[in-house]
Amino acid sequence: MFENLTIFQTSAAMARYAGQTQALISQNVANADTPGYVGREMPPFSTMQPAEMAGTQRATRSGHLHGSTTVHEMASVEMRGSENPNENTISLEAEMLKAADAKSDHDRALAIYKSALDVLRTAVSTR
Repeated sequence: MFENLTIFQTSAAMARYAGQTQALISQNVANADTPGYVGREMPPFSTMQPAEMAGTQRATRSGHLHGSTTVHEMASVEMRGSENPNENTISLEAEMLKAADAKSDHDRALAIYKSALDVLRTAVSTR
């Protein structure tokens, strides 16, 4: 019942977005020395469609009635930028700044979730 509240869906989508962003940053950093590698990044969260943010149900066995057996991931876009001496589009300094932003976004999502949960608990308490 409470998992259908918009505040919880939005904060969960924010946390998933930050996690996917961190995954792409780690791939970019791991390939920083790969010649010709084109980095990827997430589009801004504000441009994401509700269906992309909400995630989908996932079937872990073929006998499940609803859901997909494929894992739903958010779409990423290729990075554009000047090439560095490694002949790719990765700047480690920029990636570290993006990683700090993604951590901040994830912490914000968790704070929103916790705050909404505290408000909900207060509202339903029988004090």
